[in-house]
Amino acid sequence: MADGGKDGSGVRGKSYVIVHNVSKRANVGTLARSCTAFGVEELLIVGSSKNFNTFGSHGSCDFVKFRHFYTLEDCVAWLRGRGTRVLGIEICDGAHNVASHPFHGDTAFLLGNEGDGLSAKQMALCDGFVYIAQHGEGTASLNVTVAGSIVLHHFATWARFPEREREGFKFVVGDRPPRTTKRGVVPPTEEELAEIRARRAGASAQDDGETFGGDLFD
Repeated sequence: MADGGKDGSGVRGKSYVIVHNVSKRANVGTLARSCTAFGVEELLIVGSSKNFNTFGSHGSCDFVKFRHFYTLEDCVAWLRGRGTRVLGIEICDGAHNVASHPFHGDTAFLLGNEGDGLSAKQMALCDGFVYIAQHGEGTASLNVTVAGSIVLHHFATWARFPEREREGFKFVVGDRPPRTTKRGVVPPTEEELAEIRARRAGASAQDDGETFGGDLFD
């Protein structure tokens, strides 16, 4: 988990962030920083590549659990199989002001691209939408990272995540966990590792069988 203190009593749900084809190179790194700050359970990367840019993370990527999916449909199916709602962050008809905390249990937040927002395909996979109220006239919307951070803070407040301890003028950073893959690559899940081990074991058994059989008929 992004925050080891989230298992405290009274916590209402877990949060996830879905990153699907977000265009700006700094967004994943800066989003990872917000994810660990606001106790996100996992950052879900969707797309053809397991690689992502860590620019802007300031080392926080080591504290975030990543999971990769090749398609958004697979990602949403995995979430729903665990009873998790998918909320799009979008200014659209029917969207709820995030300040009203319209949350119910485990929730995944889907982010759109800068400028274009969520596509029709992405919106069709959402269970609902939240938006961030604005009070000034100078911009039509916030950038992806800022919007995501505000929403995650609201969810953390609603879900009653325990506040991290402070020291001086900063929050205390935990011990850096060991890295299992090179920086900027989504590591394999336990399920994927088990599948890899099973394939290797099967290949090894097949090789042993072929060697044994070959000796019999030499």
